Amino acid sequence: MTSMVAERFAWRSAPGLTLLIAVAWGLAIGSELTGGVRWVHHHQLTVDGLAVWASLVLFLVAWQVHIAAMMLPSTLPLIGLFHQASAGQRHPGLARLGFLGGYLVVWTAFGIVAVVGDALLDRAAVHGGMLRPEWMAGAVLLLAGAFQFSSLKKRCLDKCRQPRAFLLNHYRRGMLGGLALGARHGAFCVGCCWALMQVMFLVGIANLAWMAPLAALMLYEKVGHHGERIARIAGVALILLGGVVMVGPAWLPSLVPTH
Repeated sequence: MTSMVAERFAWRSAPGLTLLIAVAWGLAIGSELTGGVRWVHHHQLTVDGLAVWASLVLFLVAWQVHIAAMMLPSTLPLIGLFHQASAGQRHPGLARLGFLGGYLVVWTAFGIVAVVGDALLDRAAVHGGMLRPEWMAGAVLLLAGAFQFSSLKKRCLDKCRQPRAFLLNHYRRGMLGGLALGARHGAFCVGCCWALMQVMFLVGIANLAWMAPLAALMLYEKVGHHGERIARIAGVALILLGGVVMVGPAWLPSLVPTH
């Protein structure tokens, strides 16, 4: 079963997951159209008078929607294969729940680290005066572009592009087995996508104009026939854009929301 066949199987065999992805995108589009995006924009959380714990809770809720919209579609090939493999278990539903739980835990941990790091950089830029906004924005874009050519990106992407081999090597029965498999897959997924996701923290996790193309890029990198080539093309584009942002601050207001 190829990745694309497995992906189609996943859409048929997991209607609840398909609905979850559709709802996540519906919420993202709806919040953009209605102006409700400010409630899930992580740049805004620390300036709306919210307590720190309330800001973190609000971010985590928005982040789960973000994971469902951007990351779950690219996991469908493995989900389809795991659904088929776990059908003979005593409690297949628990195993599948464990897989999704492990995957979400890894990405949630990444989100917490990223939002804390983003807040610290903001503080250094605003209060320390050591970091100019255009330098920060340009550096994030340059890093994301350069990472597209890295060996770590390639190794992690290879794991994500071969769901059958990954499942055969790491499949274990039971809920804990599913949890371990989901967490391992999530770690490789973070490994190949973390730099692109940092761009979302730069522009705001609810920025639909960036969210849609980056989600499409990460999906195609993993399931498309020319994924590696597209990854390199995207890397060149991000590097060029990062350079333009660093030398031309006038681009900044239209690219990155002010903090």
